[in-house]
Amino acid sequence: MKRAYFLATVFAALNLTASMAVAEDGALAEIQKAGVIKIGTTGDYKPFSYKGADGTLTGADISMGKDLATSLNVKPEFVMTTWKTMLDDFKAGKFDVALGGITVNPARAEVGDFSVPNVSDGKRPIARCADKDKYATLEAIDQPSVRVIVNPGGTNDKFAHEHFSKAPIQEFADNKAIFDEIAADKADGIEVDIQSKLHPGVLCPVAVKEPFTHFDNAYLLRKDPALKAAVDAFMRKQLDSGDWKKKLDAAIQ
Repeated sequence: MKRAYFLATVFAALNLTASMAVAEDGALAEIQKAGVIKIGTTGDYKPFSYKGADGTLTGADISMGKDLATSLNVKPEFVMTTWKTMLDDFKAGKFDVALGGITVNPARAEVGDFSVPNVSDGKRPIARCADKDKYATLEAIDQPSVRVIVNPGGTNDKFAHEHFSKAPIQEFADNKAIFDEIAADKADGIEVDIQSKLHPGVLCPVAVKEPFTHFDNAYLLRKDPALKAAVDAFMRKQLDSGDWKKKLDAAIQ
């Protein structure tokens, strides 16, 4: 029995040593050695990530990115990307983490790890207030007389092309200004709420029975168990303490 216990202890020690070796060679170790975590974001998606005219980045996920860097004892370096090029930029190693309202989907999960989600949301329509009672169903939106506006490369783009065959779909590259062009757009739930506040009396949420879809937003990470564990621990702490909600509420004001 003592010999069996001794062997088990040896194997456990060997396994621990192996796991430590992996951690020392992984993405987290590289980030901490460099002293910088590169964070990709689009800067065009309020309330998560928004780049102002003066170049300043604001938003709930931007605040989270800064706090994440602090928790890892490194400095944050924000790298601008677009929805259309984000996955290619991530594959090219331009950043370690991508954040800013990023939907969990299989294509992204193939090339990176996803953190614990910080948003569970769904797609709801937003329209000009005069038309807000017209577009409560997908069928009502999918009409030749209804113009649907999407940002290219995002999940709204994919959703629109999957669900609308009659309504003309217009790609509008500037996601910051897309709501100024709306006739009957599709947007995520939180985005609907904030844009109706930013365009009072002009844009209104459409009163649907329930969102058309359900999805989670999370942070896309370089594949590395140690990095995922560290980011997940940070995210859970932010969620459990209410700090994430405070950041999101402040960004929606």
